[in-house]
Amino acid sequence: MTVKELRLVVTADDYDEAVAFYRDVLGLAERESYESDDGRVTILEVERATLEIADPNQADFIDRVEVGRRVAGKYRVAFEVDDSAETTRTLAAAGATVLAEPTRTPWNSLNARLEAPGGLQLTLFTELDLK
Repeated sequence: MTVKELRLVVTADDYDEAVAFYRDVLGLAERESYESDDGRVTILEVERATLEIADPNQADFIDRVEVGRRVAGKYRVAFEVDDSAETTRTLAAAGATVLAEPTRTPWNSLNARLEAPGGLQLTLFTELDLK
C-alpha cells in the first residue's frame, strides 16, 4: 500500500474568511476549487506534509514549551515558515489570535502558537541554525 497525499479537511463556519486567511495571507497555493448548489471547497497546497503523532505527555510538553500551559486539543497544525515572528504578526493582523509569541524551543526552532479561522490551532515554526 502506498499513501500518496495527506489532506487535512477543515469545515469552516466562515468559508470566505478561512480561504482568504490560508490562501491570501499565509500564502498557500490554490490547487483547485469547486462550487455547486451543495457547497464550496478549496484545496490548498504546501510543499510537503507530515503526520506527527505524539502521546499525551509529549503534547503537554510541547504546549508548555510553546505556550506555557496546555491549550491544544487533539489536533494542531504546524507550518514551517521562513520567519515565524514576521508570519505571526501578519496572521494576527489578518484575524488570528496569538496564544504565544515566538519562543525558542529545546529542539532549536522558533515557535509561535495561534488560533486561526476555521477553529484550527496553529504552530508556526522556523528552524534555527545549529550554531
